[in-house]
Formats: sequence, C-alpha cells, structure tokens
Amino acid sequence: MGRGDLTNAEWVRLEPHLPSCGLRGGRWSDHRQVVNGILFRVRTGIPWRDLPERYGSWKTVYERHRLWSADGTWDRILRAIQVDTDLAGRFDWSMVGVDSTTCRAHQHAAGARKTTPRSPEGRTTPRNHRPDEGLGRSRGGLTCKIHLAGEGGCRPLALLVTPGQSGDAPPFTEVLDRIRVARPGGGHPRTRPDHVSGDKAYSSRRNRSHLRRRQIRHTIPEPKDQRANRKRRGSKGGRPTGFDRDLCKRRNEVERTINRLKHHRAVATRNDKRAYVLHGAITTAAIRLWLRE
Repeated sequence: MGRGDLTNAEWVRLEPHLPSCGLRGGRWSDHRQVVNGILFRVRTGIPWRDLPERYGSWKTVYERHRLWSADGTWDRILRAIQVDTDLAGRFDWSMVGVDSTTCRAHQHAAGARKTTPRSPEGRTTPRNHRPDEGLGRSRGGLTCKIHLAGEGGCRPLALLVTPGQSGDAPPFTEVLDRIRVARPGGGHPRTRPDHVSGDKAYSSRRNRSHLRRRQIRHTIPEPKDQRANRKRRGSKGGRPTGFDRDLCKRRNEVERTINRLKHHRAVATRNDKRAYVLHGAITTAAIRLWLRE
C-alpha cells in the first residue's frame, strides 16, 4: 500500500458501493488499484500521464474517473457513504454551514468550448467560456468557484461549481437543495438540517424567505447597508433578523471543511477543462474525507 492509498478499513466501507460491471456487461479491472490511482492524482494534482506505474495504465484510470464523473457514480457513492454514516449515528445535523472558495484555473484548463455572442449591431464580442463549464474571469484571471455545504463534523454534504466571477448569494438555495441523505428504512430522504449558518454574503431577502418556508433556523449576519435600509423603510422594512453570536462561531466548521478539501491539489487548483470532471475530482476528495472519519 502506497502513501495516501486506501486502508483496508476504508476499502471495506467503499467496495460495496462501487459498480460491479462495465457499460457492456463486462467486468471492470481491479477497482482498488484504479481508485487508488484516482485518489493519488486528486491528492497530488499531477498530469494523468504521470501516474506511477503501480496504478496501471494512466488511460484506464483517467477514463474510469471521467466516466464515473459523467454518469453520476461518484455522487451516488458519496450519498451512499453519507447514509452509512447517518445510520451509524455519526452525522451532525445540528449545524450545516454554507460557504464558497475560489480556485485558480491552470492554463491547461482554459481550453473548454467557448461562445462568441453578437451584439444587436452585429459586432462580435470577446469569446466567453460557456457558463456550464464553471470557468470565468475575476481579478485573479481565469477562476472557478466551489460552493459548499458542510455538516458539523467538517465533512462536505453538497457542492456546486460556478464561474469565478459569480456571487455567493444566488447559488445558496441550490446548494441546500442538493442535500439529500436517504433513510435506510424508506421514506423521503432527509434534506433539511436543524440549523444553517453563513457569512454576510448570504444575507438577502430571497435566501431568508427560502429558509423560513422550509422552517430552517439560520444564523446569517446582516450587513450594515441592509440594516440601515431596513430601518429607513420603517414598518415596511420588516422585522430585525435574529442573530446568535455563539452559534455564529460555528461558522469555522465549514471553513475548516474547505481547507481539508483544498489539501487535495487537484481541488486547490483547477487542472481539468470540463466542469463535470472537476466536479468528480472534488466529489472524490469529499468521499475520502467521509471515509477517514
């Protein structure tokens, strides 16, 4: 077993959730060897062609990662491991934090398909990356943004990749809607945490209304400009937002979750052209965090 490879205890938890056959009914080559190769690349961020020989053909490792990223296999594995953890009583629903982090895109990740919009006068504007590729320009150049919901144990629950110049508040509801932990006994999956925390970037009337409709308590500080505008409007501005400083201190849990994810260099720096392959790499890193509990 090489450094960073799956331990026997981690493999016992992961193996039951892996696909048993390929696209045409044939059997896969050794799952453990290939998964260790994928984890090695996600942890180190090296080019796929530079994978050590002990993991077999680099193309086999890459193609399996790309396929499982495209068909949602990594997402299903993550949800299955979350179910196992919830069943064992090691799931912290008391506080779910939402936050985002920006990842600089390597020059090799800038080759995804672009669009060339035209103005009403027929003039072409500079080529922009497709929004669904999660790549955009901000002050740091080409970047992408990872929006994340993490539970109290500093483990990722749900994630979303958007272009780097996008704001934090608009994807807030979509990230929360991606939380789905099935119940082993049947019934609807659990999608509603006990409490949600976020920083000032998530303070908006839309987000607070969404949380109230779902009857989710929340701790989100109100910026000074929003507070002043609410007071200026008087009774039409609505009631003051509730805020608990002690609960707000737990916001560090989601920040620590992001730090643990970005220990994986393929997450800290985007090297993949396609957004779904990057999403698969982040999900793979999240699975490793759940296996290491």
